[in-house]
Amino acid sequence: MHLAALNLPNLMLSLWCGTIDCTRPDDRSTWDWAVLRGDVWQTYGQAVASALHYLPTSFDRPPRNITDKITSGYKAWEFLLYLYGLGPGLLYGILPQRYFMNYYKLVLGIWLMNQHRITQENLHNAYLALLSFAEEFEDVYCQRMQTCIHFICPCMHLLVHLPCEVLRIGPPICSSQWTLERTIGNLGEEIKQHLNPFANLSQRGIRHAHVNALVAIIPDLEGNQNSGGDLPCGSKDIEDGFVLLRARDKHLECLRECKVDALNKFLSMSNTGRVTVRRWARLRIPTGQVCYSAWKELQRPLEKHRTAHNVKVCQTFFLLCSSCLSLPYT
Repeated sequence: MHLAALNLPNLMLSLWCGTIDCTRPDDRSTWDWAVLRGDVWQTYGQAVASALHYLPTSFDRPPRNITDKITSGYKAWEFLLYLYGLGPGLLYGILPQRYFMNYYKLVLGIWLMNQHRITQENLHNAYLALLSFAEEFEDVYCQRMQTCIHFICPCMHLLVHLPCEVLRIGPPICSSQWTLERTIGNLGEEIKQHLNPFANLSQRGIRHAHVNALVAIIPDLEGNQNSGGDLPCGSKDIEDGFVLLRARDKHLECLRECKVDALNKFLSMSNTGRVTVRRWARLRIPTGQVCYSAWKELQRPLEKHRTAHNVKVCQTFFLLCSSCLSLPYT
């Protein structure tokens, strides 16, 4: 977590912004990699913030304007999305080619290391990418100069050993701090007695441990999340983990003939005559993510909403819709 989301972003940004320490006779004016300065830095920060509307809500906190917020609580998750998600697109054409190619090797290696399941081939490719990045980093940034030796931070050495550690303890995501820090945050939210918060915190932790132990012994206590018992008011379970969520049309609407033809073709049906439908604003898919329809989303300006999730829809879902929907479509 701290390696990829804090240490490396701090190093790379300090180089690209030209804010890292400079030791004489080295001169910042000769740093052709320090491109994020002045108007370029301001425009770049705005581009990072503008990506908000195109990141699915499942990405949690999107990166804010890095120009304004980098020194005021820019979170690890924002650095992760920014450097390894948005960075390759936003830095293309800004960062000189040889520095960009070096940076992309880092992105490739971290992408492979952040997977929940890492194959032997992934490990091999990640090791080559990260090792090449580290070796090339010394050539393009340090240029074998003694005055630039402080560019080589401890995180660079640790990065090369990351694939080897996967063989020993598994994917980094399984041993990172994300889960622990989220748990600490959740327990902290439950503190009600502020006179002795640490005693209260320990009791909340004990209670959660008891609940987890009981669920492990008797799984039925947790219940089936797809059974419909946890569905919000007004929703409709259409089986196989798919749930329609409000908002919803109050009245059935009659479709025009052209739309009836399109709907029949889409669902491989042959309905003729008058067809009525009721539109729904959201759909919860089996993964727990929520997809949004254009019907409601287009009623709001771009700056006030996040783009819906990118979802792969397969023929199975079409057949499910065909079996669950009957005229009039509701």
